[in-house]
Amino acid sequence: MSSVPERYNSTIDESVAHLISRAADKRGLDSGAIRPRIDLAIEKYVLRDNEHAQTIEVKEFIDDMRADDLCLIIACERGDEAAWEDLVANFDGAVKSAARKISSNTEDAEDLASSIWAELYGLRQDADGNKKSKLAYYSGRGSLAGWLRAVVAQLAVDQFRKQSRYVQIDEDREFENLAAEASASSDHHGASDVHNPEERYSESRTAADVSESLETAIAGLEDEDRLILKMYYFDDLKLKEIAGTFGYHEATASRKIVRVQNEIRKAVEKSLRTQHGWSDGEVKRYLSDTASGLGISFEKLLTILVVIGLLQDFWR
Repeated sequence: MSSVPERYNSTIDESVAHLISRAADKRGLDSGAIRPRIDLAIEKYVLRDNEHAQTIEVKEFIDDMRADDLCLIIACERGDEAAWEDLVANFDGAVKSAARKISSNTEDAEDLASSIWAELYGLRQDADGNKKSKLAYYSGRGSLAGWLRAVVAQLAVDQFRKQSRYVQIDEDREFENLAAEASASSDHHGASDVHNPEERYSESRTAADVSESLETAIAGLEDEDRLILKMYYFDDLKLKEIAGTFGYHEATASRKIVRVQNEIRKAVEKSLRTQHGWSDGEVKRYLSDTASGLGISFEKLLTILVVIGLLQDFWR
């Protein structure tokens, strides 16, 4: 059942009706078939980051949706074979192109593209026997082709993780070296205070505590939040590119990154205190001294730590 506040109902109903009227091919869908998907998108992309959003923001959000793409996907989910044929015919080229850019050879690219269609069709089932399809994640925001490319990239990452669970790649080593340099640099700024974390913990124990806290914090994020951070920090994509992939405004992408950064920082600090017994002073001194030793700001240090955590999470 939708948790969208009732005050938005009339605005949503009017906007959904307008969305259906904009579709060149409605696929036989009415507002009853489309409204649940719209509600989910509003909860996730509008109200989650701004629970007091104005009705005009909700209206603009729906007005920006791709009417034909959304109707096509919902029709596919409902088992419309003609819709499926159109989806494959119109977007197979985009899927294969994305797969070729990611894969090392033609054979792997073909396998990846085939896997995408299996994931979209929903070969797996839940406990009630219902299909589990990635189509459920398309909100209508942004182009369907762009969303499919993101699905290809995510599936490639998932497959790589399964194949390389025990393999440490060069990027891992580079960031581990950077983390080691951070610990070494902070040792020179620790003086002789017996309460300094570098005095209380051995260097390896300290690094292990921080690493474990980071891993826990990032593992606790939603899949989309982890992917957004990876795209921003590791893939070096601009906010505009990230926003375009997920179909929301650049400002929304910025707010999401800031929110997730804060969530990670709070989770890491809480874990160091509650799970590893660090005091408030030790948490602040260790992180501040490490940043100072590297000649960077605390915010930059947090960025480094997030990237390290993302690498550990994505490439294991």
